[in-house]
Amino acid sequence: MEERTENTEEQLAEQARIRREKLKKLVSEGNDPYVKTKYDVTANSVCVKENFGEYEGKEVSVAGRLMSRRVMGKASFSHIADRDGQLQLYITRQDVGEDVYTAYKKDYDIGDIVGVRGTVFKTQTGEVSVHATHLEMLSKSLLPLPEKHNGLVNVDMKYRLRHIDLIMNEDVRKTFFRRAAIFRYIREYLDGQGYTEVDTPILLPLEIGADARPFKTHHNALDLDMYLRIETELYLKRLIVGGFEKVYEVGRIFRNEGMDSSHNPEFTTVEVYRAYVDYNEMMDFVEELYRFVAEKACGSTKISYGGTELDFGKWERLTMTEAVKKYSGVDFAAVSSDEEARRLAAEKGVALEKGKDSKGHILAAFFDAFVEDKLVQPTFIYDYPVEISPLAKRKPDDPSMTERFEYFMAGMEMGNAFSELNDPIDQRERMVAQANRKRAMGANAEVDEDFLNALEYGMPPTGGLGFGVDRLVMLLTDNDSIRDVLLFPTMKPKK
Repeated sequence: MEERTENTEEQLAEQARIRREKLKKLVSEGNDPYVKTKYDVTANSVCVKENFGEYEGKEVSVAGRLMSRRVMGKASFSHIADRDGQLQLYITRQDVGEDVYTAYKKDYDIGDIVGVRGTVFKTQTGEVSVHATHLEMLSKSLLPLPEKHNGLVNVDMKYRLRHIDLIMNEDVRKTFFRRAAIFRYIREYLDGQGYTEVDTPILLPLEIGADARPFKTHHNALDLDMYLRIETELYLKRLIVGGFEKVYEVGRIFRNEGMDSSHNPEFTTVEVYRAYVDYNEMMDFVEELYRFVAEKACGSTKISYGGTELDFGKWERLTMTEAVKKYSGVDFAAVSSDEEARRLAAEKGVALEKGKDSKGHILAAFFDAFVEDKLVQPTFIYDYPVEISPLAKRKPDDPSMTERFEYFMAGMEMGNAFSELNDPIDQRERMVAQANRKRAMGANAEVDEDFLNALEYGMPPTGGLGFGVDRLVMLLTDNDSIRDVLLFPTMKPKK
């Protein structure tokens, strides 16, 4: 196996050497392929093929990467790839000239960027093509592409060499075009509902007491340790205090934690806040938003993910207590004490984290153990214990619970929302308790006094929502790993 790998590397090195020799030859002949600063493109592969009746017999200028070449004496066929697809070229010595045709045969390689001018026609086999009258190299590819039929078969290399993956795999390109479209549709919906998009700071001067671990850096001019944000929530709520009423941010988030098929250390969220509504209205909002985006991106509220049909038009709603009873058989509504909850956890084999052994924490642990992976169809889980919801408003009829929900699809948590806590005294008590718990575990944690000060000026009743866009893109493009929907996922560098 090692010998075959070594031979492959030797072959690639030899191909690269030959390409550099071809480049030297081109430059010596006054045909430096890197000199050209522009090329006038008048059509692309899709518009020529889909509108053949309009283009037939007309001259076009097209450009792209040379992906195939079939030389047949004085005439040849090639395919070039542009952003949207591939287009066949018909190249003859008579039409492009002896010198150009000779260079095309001897000096051009698969992977080179070329510009072509010619007339549109259809071959005897019915393939829309361009009959070239002018051909020139616009950039020389000094490294060979992977073998056409295998592409990048090593998954690790697909992510490290995303530029090659995009060249070789049209489905990968389509995924990222759809990702861009999903972002447009989210903004289209929110803007249409009267929300204002804003930007808030990424570098923060303190490490707040939330559970997520931040990345730490240092500001030299201020001689100050700073932290990359783990959420956008606290700044957006200050804007609600300031009178924005309907606000959102599409923001990059950073968490210094592990990686798996649904987690990456940097990812993108949308956070939305609206004054004078509660978590029930935010549930309605989520349903409407997801229906809108699915219909725009996929043409239907029904999508296929991993062979299972998900219907964004139908949502189930369960309290956390109801969900735990449904899937574990344990009714926490009948549990009267922390001790009884701990006994049930021991009986059911539910592991508890240090310092998280109250009834509320144990209810959440049961949910993680028995429920989350069962939630395949769109489902809201609401009414969360106050212990795990430091920013959510308590339920008036049950202060041990909060007006909070999360929603799930395909066994993944997709978003988190609250009736936002706007009582500055209660908020301070919960933030201090959260920071103290984190310090007790040996970690740094501070209370955001500026945020608490803002709350003391008065924040109206507010509904808030945060959701991960990357996981939504996974669903709407039928990809089972977050790395497949991030252009450049976080990777450990190779030596």
